[in-house]
Amino acid sequence: MKKTILFISFLILSCNSDVKSDNPILNFQNELIKNEVTGSNVFKMVKGGKVIYNEVVNSGKQGDKDINDQTIFPIWSMSKPITTVAIMVLYDRGLFELQDNLSKYLPEYENVKCKGEDGIYPCKNKIKVIDLLTHRSGYTYYSDVYGENKFISPPSPTNKFTSSYHFDNLDDFSKAVANQPLEFEPGSHYLYGLNQAILGRLVEVLSGVSFYDFLKVNLFDPMGMTETKFYLTTEERTRIQPLFINRLPNTPFNPSDTSLKGFTYLLDEQTYDINNYAHYGGEGLVSTFSDYSNFCEMLVNKGNYKGKKIISESSYNLMIKKYTNTAPDPDEPFIFPDLEGHYFGFTFSVMEDAILDGTGSPEGVFGWSGYHNTHFWIDPENKIYGLFMSRSREFNFDISKGLKKAVYSK
Repeated sequence: MKKTILFISFLILSCNSDVKSDNPILNFQNELIKNEVTGSNVFKMVKGGKVIYNEVVNSGKQGDKDINDQTIFPIWSMSKPITTVAIMVLYDRGLFELQDNLSKYLPEYENVKCKGEDGIYPCKNKIKVIDLLTHRSGYTYYSDVYGENKFISPPSPTNKFTSSYHFDNLDDFSKAVANQPLEFEPGSHYLYGLNQAILGRLVEVLSGVSFYDFLKVNLFDPMGMTETKFYLTTEERTRIQPLFINRLPNTPFNPSDTSLKGFTYLLDEQTYDINNYAHYGGEGLVSTFSDYSNFCEMLVNKGNYKGKKIISESSYNLMIKKYTNTAPDPDEPFIFPDLEGHYFGFTFSVMEDAILDGTGSPEGVFGWSGYHNTHFWIDPENKIYGLFMSRSREFNFDISKGLKKAVYSK
């Protein structure tokens, strides 16, 4: 059954955050700034290729920048869907099977270890390619692999290495990860982690070219994503959106504490250096609102972009198939508690239980988000996508939920 959609037939290019409106989407964007969740932000909704809402709300605050078509955003974990699509391009070419052991292509994973009640032991199961795609490998994020995300002293923008652990290519990174013990036997549980970064190395081995070159030729160039990359030039650094800090990580929010609030360029946890080749498929890309809109357009059209087939429809369907139980689930202790009513496909969260979800969106809506509060969703039933970009910490799933509630009305 199709849901009633709130349609906005006009296009507003930009407004200030103190504008009052009868439009619930615009009001929500304003509230995000008023409540110090984000700085300037932008949201677009497209149905059947037609833009029905596109709004920039600028904060006007000291240190913030107005968003425009040239603004660059670190998209963090919204890199993961791009990497997933890249892998499915290779799957369509018959270069691997989902049930293949990862060690068939990356031999460093032949003898991985697992954590157990009695200590570290040789894993009984092999990591399969599908385990990486579904976050069921047992790998999490490791501070001694990626380097501590230091709030006070982040990596310098002139540092050669994307990671403070000093990886400058994916081969070295993958071999270091393979030495880390898994949290559990491969395939037994969902656990969000560095799986797509490993998949980036798999892309290199299967294709014979660098991960970025593969993305550029097979995804970015065909979809006109000219600003999506793993590095920033000197000119591009002038266009990156400042990061709004609303509180110190892992500390309770205290509205009276203003010392941690503000806009900065000094807390970038990735350097985006042009000479570094540790291109992390899980979190390493920057993009623009326009570029990622093209990626969403491809997804809403089941793998096709303006007549170009990026992936097959069968691969598209595999990406949103159910590979975990629907949250909450006691058998999946590591699944995101904020995503009630959702299961996980290949990276994407897919909404299956509308009552638990509570946003009013139809079942089958899928999407994902990024650490600095970039969010998108795809609504296959209504041929709609929604895309939101800002740059702020801390991350908040309620942004995506609030936008969906504003869009889908009864």
